[in-house]
Amino acid sequence: MIVGVPRETKRDEYRVGLLPVGAEELVRAGHEVLVEQAAGVGSGLPDEAYAAAGGRIVQTAEEVFAGADLIVKVKEPQPPELGLVRPGQAVFTYFHFAASRSLTEGFLAAEATAVAYETLRDPAGRLPLLIPMSEVAGRMSIQEGAKYLEKPQMGRGILLGGVPGVAPANVLVLGAGTVGANAAKVAAGFGANIALLDTSLERLRYLDDVTPPNIDCLYSDRHTIRERLGWADLVIGSVLIPGARAPHLVERDDLTLMKPGAVIIDVAIDQGGCIATSRPTTHAEPTFVVDDVVHYCVTNMPGAVGRTSTCALCNATLPYVLQLASSGVAAAAKASPAIHSAVNIFEGRLVQPAVAAAFDLPCEAFEP
Repeated sequence: MIVGVPRETKRDEYRVGLLPVGAEELVRAGHEVLVEQAAGVGSGLPDEAYAAAGGRIVQTAEEVFAGADLIVKVKEPQPPELGLVRPGQAVFTYFHFAASRSLTEGFLAAEATAVAYETLRDPAGRLPLLIPMSEVAGRMSIQEGAKYLEKPQMGRGILLGGVPGVAPANVLVLGAGTVGANAAKVAAGFGANIALLDTSLERLRYLDDVTPPNIDCLYSDRHTIRERLGWADLVIGSVLIPGARAPHLVERDDLTLMKPGAVIIDVAIDQGGCIATSRPTTHAEPTFVVDDVVHYCVTNMPGAVGRTSTCALCNATLPYVLQLASSGVAAAAKASPAIHSAVNIFEGRLVQPAVAAAFDLPCEAFEP
């Protein structure tokens, strides 16, 4: 099979879909790898590294899409890329279809196959291709939150960890999954006071046993959220429903409960956001203010640390890339329940129920 690796075109995106070692493994398995010129430069991976691994460097994205059977990316196809996707072609990347009707309808019209990182489940029910980026985003959320609490960034002018004689900041983390647990861990290291909320008592009991004493593990309900919004200096939104749009846990009127200059980091923005006032932003223009509350809603947070993120992501994706390349999507999905769960659109037909429900679109059963 011919595997194509285009350069990412989303604004401020520095990751790449395949490491040079991945190109080498694919070539060793008998496949051909096309890499767009400078695809890995943002992650510190020069063209020479891919060429030395057996990849073939091509000049344009058009050449990659025209020649490849399987496209391996990081972010969802941008509008110019959608026009390059061919019928029968497979694209393996993050899609987050439920956050964008235009992307969903555009990909359906391409009559291609979408294999989505974010819905791939392993036999234990985990999301192994979402976990590495959730780890990065969770840790980054505190790093960014600490910065935007500074007064020049329109924050409250608070040092996250405080100093002797001055109390540290209060951090509210909504959701105790991978993002939330990593955010709480880093915030605890800063010395902040953390309230970590979730609806899973089993998850809360586990985290209560293994986390530092400055993390309070609390059951998430409407009253607790509203109470803690008034207490918080920094709010991390980290709720995920795989494949579906994120639920709003903070409504528009709830902002009036928050302190002027408080900061919200909505990590769930890729899936539509869990804060009602959130809207997608970029690394170049990351924040906006509503009711004196700073909102940070960058849709590709891990893209800013491309080297770390690319390595973490590709470590997880490579086994599935090899399986897709060796067998094709239909055979791989038949042999692997994990890959089956990742197929959102198959040859132009929507087969992911959560996406269909988000836009009231027809959905077919996927039976490869």
